Amino acid sequence: MKPAEGSTVIGKSVVIRGELSGDEDLYIDGDIEGTITLKESGLTIGPNARVRADISVRDVTVFGHLTGNVQATGRVDLRQSAIVNGDILAGRLCIEESAILKGSVELKANSEGKPKSSTPVATHSAPVESGAPLFSQPQA
Repeated sequence: MKPAEGSTVIGKSVVIRGELSGDEDLYIDGDIEGTITLKESGLTIGPNARVRADISVRDVTVFGHLTGNVQATGRVDLRQSAIVNGDILAGRLCIEESAILKGSVELKANSEGKPKSSTPVATHSAPVESGAPLFSQPQA
């Protein structure tokens, strides 16, 4: 995983304890403990990262380990290698196969109190038996 151009990078040998805040995108591949606030920016938690923090961001993409609650005004992406222990409050959520989430999820409504989208957040396909009808026919 390569950081997006223009992102501030916290490398894998860096250890930070305390509060991180800012107005630019942040890529973390190190060890962070505390709080992270990037209200108008995106956060990427890289594959080597170990983050123990409550997070308040616009968007977050997780490849590594995160322990803490997430509040995102936009989107939360949990990639295949993600391990998340905490609750998520977000506008949208995407979870790749093999990602691990232990916690609750709440998707926020828009300003009118309506769901953000009628598009399903996650889908599941079940096998269909050969010859079995997909829908029952109405009785006449």
